[in-house]
Amino acid sequence: MLGKTAGGLFWMARLLERAENTARMIETGQRIALTRAGSGADDWLSVLQAAAMSQGYLDKNGEIAPDLAIDWMLRDPDNPSSVMAVVAQARTNARLVRTALTHEAWEAVNSCWMRLRDALARKVPMRDLPKVLSLIRERNALVRGAILGTMLRNEIFDFIRIGTFIERADNTARILDVKYYVLLPSAAAVGSRLDNVQWDTILRSVSAEGGYRMAIGPDVTPRGIAQFLILDKRMPRSLNFCCDKLGDNLNYLAKDYDMRLPCHAQADTLCRRFMSHDINAIFDYGLHEYVQEVLDHLARLSAQIEIDYRFYG
Repeated sequence: MLGKTAGGLFWMARLLERAENTARMIETGQRIALTRAGSGADDWLSVLQAAAMSQGYLDKNGEIAPDLAIDWMLRDPDNPSSVMAVVAQARTNARLVRTALTHEAWEAVNSCWMRLRDALARKVPMRDLPKVLSLIRERNALVRGAILGTMLRNEIFDFIRIGTFIERADNTARILDVKYYVLLPSAAAVGSRLDNVQWDTILRSVSAEGGYRMAIGPDVTPRGIAQFLILDKRMPRSLNFCCDKLGDNLNYLAKDYDMRLPCHAQADTLCRRFMSHDINAIFDYGLHEYVQEVLDHLARLSAQIEIDYRFYG
């Protein structure tokens, strides 16, 4: 199943994961802004930068305002990366490859689009924002459940999973970078109550606070959180978990087609080069620099998968 069908499934999964991740990014920005005095403009600029949405926003709006930033990320028709835009595109992709999906999987994607279309038909009041962000996560969870519960474990499933885990790894890296590189106000704040509150917010943004305390313990520290979100394979949003699953599903494709392609070597390099260090080595190297290299490698891996499996051929 080389070609457009594979590409449609891959991007359907990436776009749905991106919608949920954008909702999580908004929630992170909102929580962090509440811990700081002032207008929160710098915080929201940081979130927009992490989501790769800042330039379009600034071109349209100029100044940063929290309500405008949130609306831009959720539903602004001029933003092709908004939640509403990517869910609509994911539904289009799903419709084009509908015969590759089970009835339940298609219905879950279509229902996700319809519910969010209604919820985001107009600007979301701040009082309703938590409910809308929860709805985005809930509808995406239902799509995942339908796929996991009804799809045959074949190449179709593999392309969906590969798209999901590339996007998820990208998002976890970006959330870490927002906190460590952009949002921390000064070196003097490291280890302060403000610093610790913001790191705890990062855990909440990836639904990891309970898992962290179960796996690591009650003491929430920047190094412990970074280790959990980068290296812990038990955490389903950690970089290491995502890289491991990427490798698994790419290897299944290699067996199905009886050939290894350049993307397989790139995935192996990603795991070997970036997931084999301990957290002290990563901090010594520089967390921001490490995260940027991971993001760059993920982007090149995604592009290589598209080439190798001829998504547009």
